[in-house]
Amino acid sequence: MRSRYLLKTAIIGLKTHKSRSLLTILGIVIGITSIIMVMSLGQGAQNLILEQIQSVGSKIIGVSPGKHPTSLTDSLSTFTDSLKKRDLESLLNKGNVPHAQEIMPVVFGSESATYGNEIYVPTIFGGTSMGFRIYDTYPNQGRVFTEEEILGYSEVAIIGSEVKDELFGNDDALGQKIKIKGRNLRVVGILPKTGQVSFLNFDKVIFVPYTTAQQYIFGIKHYNRLVVEADSEANIEATVSDIERTLRNNHNITDPDKDDFFVETQADAMAMVSTIMSALTVFLAAIAAISLVVGGIGIMNIMLVSVTERTHEIGLRKALGATNNNILSQFLLEAIILTGLGGIIGIALGGALSFLIATVLTNFYGMEWGFFLPLSSVILGIGVSSAIGLIFGIYPARQAAKKDPIEALRYE
Repeated sequence: MRSRYLLKTAIIGLKTHKSRSLLTILGIVIGITSIIMVMSLGQGAQNLILEQIQSVGSKIIGVSPGKHPTSLTDSLSTFTDSLKKRDLESLLNKGNVPHAQEIMPVVFGSESATYGNEIYVPTIFGGTSMGFRIYDTYPNQGRVFTEEEILGYSEVAIIGSEVKDELFGNDDALGQKIKIKGRNLRVVGILPKTGQVSFLNFDKVIFVPYTTAQQYIFGIKHYNRLVVEADSEANIEATVSDIERTLRNNHNITDPDKDDFFVETQADAMAMVSTIMSALTVFLAAIAAISLVVGGIGIMNIMLVSVTERTHEIGLRKALGATNNNILSQFLLEAIILTGLGGIIGIALGGALSFLIATVLTNFYGMEWGFFLPLSSVILGIGVSSAIGLIFGIYPARQAAKKDPIEALRYE
């Protein structure tokens, strides 16, 4: 039996029961669509996060309390108070860290902010003017706070655009006072609508001097993070080593495995994000693949029903000279066509939905979420769907091929 005739016969067989064929491939379509969406959106999320990290600058080094998070327990340890004023002073000493150009202590959290009868719960970010420089975002009204205001625990604030809209509406906010934890903070700057920058949504943030945040808002003596800027990319490794040595001396640590802090460069952060996102994408794709197994079982069941219904046809073909191999090839090809078609529809549907979601996230949430359809996901979709057809189509095809032609012709 020629390949062309075999293909034509298989297509005719599928067309005879169109509704059944469409229902058969539905499980494959859902599975492939899910996989395509997971891989596409996962790639988009990974690229977005990496771009945000890169936007901070390659000379930035982060120092966080606790152990480097490799588990949930380690992640919880990052809320410890191991970074204190003495550490900041030691790192500012050029004799300890000669290549540190500037250091910004960071404290953050959430607190209610009120103005008149209006209440809003923003993120409170305590830092220095260095934060606006490294994020390349400045007030379009007013100014950033000064070094004197930081040293003087001044009650001043720079607010994001959404904070301004929620608390002040159309009224002028500059120079007004908002109340946080019983303290009246004067608004000295208003940021333009910015959206997500790195891990902060600047529209929903109130920036204050870190000293003010420590003393009056959070009531703490430690820092949630120290941001160090090296004087050049060439000196990043040396700066990391100097930071680690200085903090270990301060904390009386001789064994690096017992560090109560960890130091990360932008390259480290990008590598970690890539690893986490890749693992998460594979995990979610594996879960979505379960529906493909269900779809494969459905195809096997439908093909077995088809074999039973077409017993007389099988007997007639064998009587006219068709071999067992011809019958097996025909039914196996039908299964592969069904799953292959389901794979193509799933790829198109998954790509379309991913594009729609990326467009919504970009236009309505300002996340700059790019649309990606990795070639690997397309190849995987076609390959997996065809493999499902081959694997789950073998048994029904063999059952058809083994039928005795005489008994088959007698079948009613």
